[in-house]
Amino acid sequence: MYSKIFQLALLAGVICFFSCKNTPGTPQPGIEKSAFGQMPDGRAVELYTLRNAQGMEVKITTYGGTITSWTAPDKAGTYADIALGCDSLADYLHGTPYFGAIIGRYGNRIAKGKFTLDSVAYTLATNNIGNHLHGGIAGFDKVLWSAEAVPGAEPALRLTYQSKDGEEGYPGNLSATVTYTLQKDNALKIDYTATADKPTIVNLTNHTYFNLAGNGDILGHELLLHADRFLPVDSTLIPTGELRPVSGTVFDFTSATPIGARINDTSDVQIRYGLGYDHCWVLTASDADGLRPAAVLSEPQSGRVLEVLTTEPAVQFYSGNFLDGTVTGKGDLPYRYRTGLCLETQHYPDAPNRPEFPSTVLRPGEMYTSSTVYRFSVKR
Repeated sequence: MYSKIFQLALLAGVICFFSCKNTPGTPQPGIEKSAFGQMPDGRAVELYTLRNAQGMEVKITTYGGTITSWTAPDKAGTYADIALGCDSLADYLHGTPYFGAIIGRYGNRIAKGKFTLDSVAYTLATNNIGNHLHGGIAGFDKVLWSAEAVPGAEPALRLTYQSKDGEEGYPGNLSATVTYTLQKDNALKIDYTATADKPTIVNLTNHTYFNLAGNGDILGHELLLHADRFLPVDSTLIPTGELRPVSGTVFDFTSATPIGARINDTSDVQIRYGLGYDHCWVLTASDADGLRPAAVLSEPQSGRVLEVLTTEPAVQFYSGNFLDGTVTGKGDLPYRYRTGLCLETQHYPDAPNRPEFPSTVLRPGEMYTSSTVYRFSVKR
């Protein structure tokens, strides 16, 4: 009898972990699943809410593995949504600039959509000024991922996707897994793995747009990048191959600097090319112990601070220069010029065409691994 009671109590605890509602003042960590519409072919799309004991919530949909919202406390303890996104699946299907999505197979740009691997030439879809961007016309941000909750002390969601040989022009069948873990210290850890059955290239990242104020633009945010070099680009935003020191340039964020301080300094041709910041910074610190510090973003009025750590060698800082108000976000509000920014941890753009850059080649029998942590705190 006591064994039966114990089994029922244990079952109730498991159900509560995955489905208990949050009540004011007593956040319950766990995961909730809800419907988020249907794909055009009728497949169901799900929305998962991850919640930790402090009250932080991250909502992730199986469409594109997309983070649709992310709440964080300010210095008064008030939670606000600090991620750009949409209210409905229909809005995402209509087209967004990669709000919160998993990006693959290759994050960032590949020149002219072409590369050669083991003496075989490959042609990818071109979808950005004649170049290949973020996996192509239907990259990982536009596919339906399979999802399952991961049992453990912290709420975690595992997403998987099987990318077929030839998809968007990439060689090999690729099995990709992305796991989101909402940690106790108000950090979201993203772990990526992938395997392939023939040589291919992989560069996965997440494309969340942050606004730590929860509204307005991001020009007053202060940014520190643990990077003393960046990659200059040509007029189509393809790296020239140079790793240029940031010292003495408008790209120097080695100390915390307001983003708006130099973003419009068009005396630098790189600012003209990117319409602001849309460049890759080479991280300075070693990752010998795993995660290396990449960036610290803060918003003085709210006191919110975001620290980024990663196993990747670089981070792409994009200041929302192409947001033009045509995309309607949550609450039917248009997202205008520089209302969000991205800190995309990754390998270098166009690495498949630059043998001097860190390699993005994945071969059969190998496993691609990458981890990034986005950790929130408050500065009073």
